[in-house]
Amino acid sequence: MDSFTIDGKPLYVKRDDLIDPRYSGNKLRKLYTLLQTPSNRYDTIVSYGGIQSNAMLSIAYLAKAKGWRFEYWCKKIPAWLKKGPVGNYKTALQLGMIIRETDNQAFYEKIESLHQNINDRTLFVPQGGADPLAEEGVKVAAMEIVSWVQTRGLKELTVVTPSGTGTTALYLRKHLPATIDVVTVPVIADAKALKMQWSKLLPHHESLPRILDSIGPWPFAKPNPTFYEIWKKLREAGIVFDLLYAPKTWLELLRAYDRLQSPILYLHSGGVSGNASQIEKYRYRGLI
Repeated sequence: MDSFTIDGKPLYVKRDDLIDPRYSGNKLRKLYTLLQTPSNRYDTIVSYGGIQSNAMLSIAYLAKAKGWRFEYWCKKIPAWLKKGPVGNYKTALQLGMIIRETDNQAFYEKIESLHQNINDRTLFVPQGGADPLAEEGVKVAAMEIVSWVQTRGLKELTVVTPSGTGTTALYLRKHLPATIDVVTVPVIADAKALKMQWSKLLPHHESLPRILDSIGPWPFAKPNPTFYEIWKKLREAGIVFDLLYAPKTWLELLRAYDRLQSPILYLHSGGVSGNASQIEKYRYRGLI
């Protein structure tokens, strides 16, 4: 855990981004069970999502290490990116990822068909690792937090983490004691969609993370000058965070800081490998 101060507000940061450069932070947690799985259990892994996804890159590393074929489904790839791959997409291709494009309108229909026709030798991993397989790895992270709290003799704590699918936040809430508050910020969708996702992962589970969303939805990965400014301020304060999930989460965290029980621990879920392609988007739009 690192001590961290921004805008005169002290807190801590759990540096899951430093655990393993191949598996971006919480993706290592989500893939924990698969990393323990014998290589001969599967021969193919199939997943889907955005073309610069951190989960995509982590799965590519996993497949390479296990000797599995990796097929990744996405919506139509921009011509400029096909011509000159960059970021996570470029690295995943170099690792052997087989890319499959499909029409945007038929995307989820195609994904559902794939899921329904998976054979016993093929593993299907939902977008962002939103799967019960993720629970065991997130539980390990929860136990690390509990151990740290006990070592410091803390009576209470707030853990803040971004949410794409909300998988990490949900399983943290399940495995952390009630004295530790779990707070999350929806980055890809909104609070309603996040709760729907949680109901699929843990039906009827009563204890859920608290949601901060005063800013409201913003198109995922769309450049936002305010997001870039807070990202720069965080970098200047001493830690490089990801440019997709962290900015909105930190803006919400700083707004709510005085209303959260102290101390506060931010879970740095990694994903900084995607910064290069995201910064290019900002440059392309003339925002930096």
